[in-house]
Amino acid sequence: MRVVGVIDLKSGAAVHAVRGERERYRPVSSAIGGADGDAPALARGFRDALGLEEIYVADLDAIVGRGENSTTVAALAAEARVMVDAGVSAPAQAQALLELGAHRVIVGTETLPGPDALDRLLADLPDGALILSVDLREGRVLSPDPRLAGLPALDALARLHRGGLREAIVLDLARVGSGAGLDVELIAQLHAAFGDLELLAGGGVRDVEDLRALRDAGAAGALVATALHNGVIGPHELRSV
Repeated sequence: MRVVGVIDLKSGAAVHAVRGERERYRPVSSAIGGADGDAPALARGFRDALGLEEIYVADLDAIVGRGENSTTVAALAAEARVMVDAGVSAPAQAQALLELGAHRVIVGTETLPGPDALDRLLADLPDGALILSVDLREGRVLSPDPRLAGLPALDALARLHRGGLREAIVLDLARVGSGAGLDVELIAQLHAAFGDLELLAGGGVRDVEDLRALRDAGAAGALVATALHNGVIGPHELRSV
C-alpha cells in the first residue's frame, strides 16, 4: 500500500486544503515539520520522519491559471519523488514539469480539455510519465469538457481509459480535509472495472483503518495530508499497512 504525502502550493507556500474551497486555504503547520507553509521542510518531514518516498504536489496557482510555483516545485523534486498537477493540458507543459525534476506528471480532468488532449499527451511523453486524475466534487467529475463534466467517476474513466495509462488518481475535492472519509465502494467498483490501472485514492483519509479499507478495496495507494500533519497516521501506522 503506497502512502503518498500531499503538498498543495499557493503563492509559494504549502497550504491546508479543505473541501476544495481554495480561496480559504491557509499555510499549513505540521507535526512533522514545515511550519508556516515551508514546503521543502514539509517534504523533508514526509521523507525523514515518516519514510514516505512519494509526494503529490498540486500547484494550485497553475491549476486556476493565476501564476505558477515552478521554483518551489523544483525544490520539492530535489527532496523526493514528486508527481505534479499543474493544470497540464498540452505536451510542452508536461515536458517543462519533467525538466523541473517531476517524476510523474498528473493531468487532471478539472483542466483537461478532452480525450483528444489526453491522447496527445500520451503520445508525446515518455512511457509511464503521465498519471490521470479523475477530479470529483461529491462524486461527479469536474471537467471543462461538457462530455465529461458531471459524469460519475466510472463513466468518465471508461471514456478516458487508454492503454498507455498505468495509474489513475481518484480525488474528491469535497472530501479533502473534511474528515468525512473516502468512498471506498467507488474504489472497489473502479478496481473491478479497470484492473490494469493502479488506483490512488485521495480526499478524506482519516486514519489507518481508512488505509486498510482502501487496500482491501483494491487501491494501490492513497494520497494523505491532514492525518499525517496531525499525527493520527505516523510511522507505526504506516508500517502496519
